[in-house]
Amino acid sequence: MEEVLPDAFAKAVREHDLEPVDRPKMEVLEQSEGRPTRLRATVEVRPSIELGEYKGLKIDRPPIDVTDDDVERSLAALARERATLVPAERAAQIGDVVTIDYAGTIDGEAFEGGTASGQVTELARERFIPGFVDGIAGMKAGESKDVEARFPEEYEQAHLAGKTAIFAVTLHEVKELEVPPIDDEFAKAISKNETLADLREDVRRRLHAIAESRARRVVGNAIVEKLLAAHDFPLPETLVGAEVDHLVNDAASNAARAGSTFEAYLEAIGKTEDELRAQYRPEAETRVKSTLLVEQVAKREGIVATPADIQEELEALSRQYGQPVARIRKALGNSLLSLMDGIVRNKTLDFLIDNAEVASSAPGQETTTPTS
Repeated sequence: MEEVLPDAFAKAVREHDLEPVDRPKMEVLEQSEGRPTRLRATVEVRPSIELGEYKGLKIDRPPIDVTDDDVERSLAALARERATLVPAERAAQIGDVVTIDYAGTIDGEAFEGGTASGQVTELARERFIPGFVDGIAGMKAGESKDVEARFPEEYEQAHLAGKTAIFAVTLHEVKELEVPPIDDEFAKAISKNETLADLREDVRRRLHAIAESRARRVVGNAIVEKLLAAHDFPLPETLVGAEVDHLVNDAASNAARAGSTFEAYLEAIGKTEDELRAQYRPEAETRVKSTLLVEQVAKREGIVATPADIQEELEALSRQYGQPVARIRKALGNSLLSLMDGIVRNKTLDFLIDNAEVASSAPGQETTTPTS
């Protein structure tokens, strides 16, 4: 039976032109003397999708506008990356780098992650909860004080969200960033450009490319949303359940990275695992539906992952991780199929974007052009 079943099932799938999404459930039918053993295989399959209109969809693209201010901010950020730290014999200011000890409490009780010693950190408001950085600004080396700060209502660690903490802070050292002047010498030092003017144009081109890529993603998302709204078909429960599992596992991984447990996370948000799964189900259904639709378009248009596509993706991963292509391919193992699926999805989205009617608007004008 074990030898015969796989081949028999594969043959039946081919004969009936089925696309299974899960392992079959096998059952032996009632046997009678003198007759061969008969079996029934029940398997969940991909739904039949009747594709509607997917070419020539009318989509609005956000304007692509790179301003002089954008360029100057990027140059300032590049200069800041090459800044050096020098001691500052003054009170700490926003943007300084300080060495501090702190111990936080809420209602007099210490909490996990609220204590540090000899912490070197930049006084940047966006990196800390409101009130913490502003409370340290103005302190001098050797000074200690209590700083009040409040965790945001949407803080990722739900058991701290919305609560006010008191931090006992001691400041040991203040340093300031000494930023190099942005001039021709700076341009030569950080790039192949000989002048600051050339560097500015180089930065402008890069910012424009980033804006183009971002706008293209917006168009792609809008196309998928239109396809979702225009098509309705039953979703395989196996695929939806697997996607829910994926989302739940992501939540557990995020809790672990935050130094917590999945059980503590559920307690903090006031949900059981079943309730969390029910919450994730609509998103899982949307993901499965969009995947099936894009795959159906790829099938209709004959879009596949060619050997050249796979090699290009492997070489990109090789550059990213600094490993030979052969080692990357070996490390991927069975995940190579997922890599191929990703290639097909990206090529199909590119096809849909390139065949859409995109209304491109720029400051002061609006035109309708195909994207490329």
